[in-house]
Amino acid sequence: MESVQQEGECTDSHLMNNSVDDLSDPDAEAYLNFMKKHTCYDAVPTSCKLIVFDTALQVKKAFFALVANGLRAAPLWDSKVKRFVGMLTITDFINILHRYYKSPMVQIYELEEHKIQTWRDVFLQNHHQSLISITPDASLFDAVYSLLRHKIHRLPVIDPQSGNVLHILTHKRILKFLYLFKTTIPKPRCLQKTIEEVGVGTFRDIATVQQAASVYDALSIFVERRVSALPVVDEDGKVVALYSRFDVINLAAQKTYNNLSMSMREAVRRRRCYVEGVIKCYPDETLETAVDRIVSAEVHRLVLVGRDDRVQGIISLSDLLQALILSPAGIDALPP
Repeated sequence: MESVQQEGECTDSHLMNNSVDDLSDPDAEAYLNFMKKHTCYDAVPTSCKLIVFDTALQVKKAFFALVANGLRAAPLWDSKVKRFVGMLTITDFINILHRYYKSPMVQIYELEEHKIQTWRDVFLQNHHQSLISITPDASLFDAVYSLLRHKIHRLPVIDPQSGNVLHILTHKRILKFLYLFKTTIPKPRCLQKTIEEVGVGTFRDIATVQQAASVYDALSIFVERRVSALPVVDEDGKVVALYSRFDVINLAAQKTYNNLSMSMREAVRRRRCYVEGVIKCYPDETLETAVDRIVSAEVHRLVLVGRDDRVQGIISLSDLLQALILSPAGIDALPP
């Protein structure tokens, strides 16, 4: 199961220039020290929603519950061993659909009837990694390193005394926490450089999907390329929408997961709930502008485009945390 092997939605984004010269300036170290000083507990909101699934629950009911609560993942509790054993994420839903979908005329039995544990037994045949978590008193620096090192997007904060999950830390939550204190921390020089100059993001072999392609085609790209979102492009290669893993789970809400042959154009048109949208940035804009835009829009990535709206790259939350937090420490946790 992806939640134990990777526990989250892995992206293929990485620093194209892992050694940005002036990330070693004293102001860059201020960000590093800030993250080492504050704990994971500091970043836990005073009020938040958290649901836990028993592995005996049906997969279908679990995904409906995620949709109903507007969540992307939930910790899994195994009553037999009396401990948390993993996470159920949107990636699991995608893997189930991709693995078992045949045609609009054939019901996906595995989604309708399988229990979570049954799916775990199928998917974990060759994977034996344990759940990756962190304690409340661990530093946010450790949390960032764990997220990027293990290529996960969700890190359960578990109280070692009670064994309870207090919160699920994400890249988004950590960057937002850092952003709240931005006026009290000296700005690294790299923030004033352009995106093109610092080289933060993915600029080669960008995964996209054509409007005329099917939803199943998009699922195949998610599975094979291990990306978390796909720019949808028209016949001229211009970006017209962004289709993310979160959009896929809404197939469960609309009960349209048996019709994965519909075109991406139709799938985008049918979206009725919150849509992340295409938040763009340009190579000549500063890194600070990119950070401001991604935090203000509360999205997980920016699509780097030229003035002709053709896709040139992707800047993810992972890229920004690597550049602002780990690179000043001389750590490259993202894959080359």
